[in-house]
Amino acid sequence: MIGMGLCVILACSSCKSSESAYKKAYEKAKQQELADASAVESESTEVTPMTTVTPVTSATTTTVESVPVREEKVELVSGNGLKAYSVVCGSFKAKTNADGLKSRMDDEGYDAKVVYNAEKDTYRVIVESFDTRSEAVRARDAFKAKYPDNKDFQGAWLLYNVN
Repeated sequence: MIGMGLCVILACSSCKSSESAYKKAYEKAKQQELADASAVESESTEVTPMTTVTPVTSATTTTVESVPVREEKVELVSGNGLKAYSVVCGSFKAKTNADGLKSRMDDEGYDAKVVYNAEKDTYRVIVESFDTRSEAVRARDAFKAKYPDNKDFQGAWLLYNVN
């Protein structure tokens, strides 16, 4: 009887999974979810060709009007002060992913916002918002210049809120 009791105790304790193993599996799944969301977004989002705005010098003359702007009807989900023209640094199908990027941008010193496009069922992360197109173009260029090695941020684009 004692031998059987010891066997049962030994069998139950040897199969116990550790909390750290669960945590590692959770973190790995979370990273995969973020990667999948980025892949889904890049596959399913209609991409408007972007032109690079170069600084105006005597050799080049780029006008603000030549910078493409996507027009979308969006509603503010989190953050403050959505204006007509906004700099979008990320788009996600999952709100949690958008909230994560918003937190990161807030930590970087931006007053980031999350907006929702019901037509495309997509959350957009906005780093800055302006009343004029020219201010938004300058902010987008400055944002891209701040993160030259971040491929995702190099795809930052302008959004005009159609409300």
